[in-house]
Amino acid sequence: MAMDNHGRGDMGTELSLLVWSVALTVGQMVVAAMGANMQVGLTKLAGNREDMPAITGWAGRAKRAHLNMLESLVLFAALVLVAHAAGKTNAMTVLGAQLFFWARLAYAVIYVAGIPWLRTLVWAVSLVGMILIFLQLVG
Repeated sequence: MAMDNHGRGDMGTELSLLVWSVALTVGQMVVAAMGANMQVGLTKLAGNREDMPAITGWAGRAKRAHLNMLESLVLFAALVLVAHAAGKTNAMTVLGAQLFFWARLAYAVIYVAGIPWLRTLVWAVSLVGMILIFLQLVG
């Protein structure tokens, strides 16, 4: 493992993009919470959330985008960590990680903006990114 001048190991592009994907997920969580707070108020959110009204509009889309990212992040993390541990990182795993991250960033913005078909397209691009990493592990 290459060491930088601070004595830390070089994470590589895939692990760096995994870390940035976690940051993106946290950002999505904050946006979703802010939207929910604007609709139902902090008292309702801080309570037991019984009889919680539906979160709608851009705030509802933000919540759904965040939940979708959580589902995808688990798969992406598993693929990146296995590729790194197995020493199977290469230009294709880098491309896969880049496709995943940038598509997920676009997905978050597009979903909150409410653009359905483009949202689906960028989701598919993120899936292609994961498939590229997967193929390096099984090939």
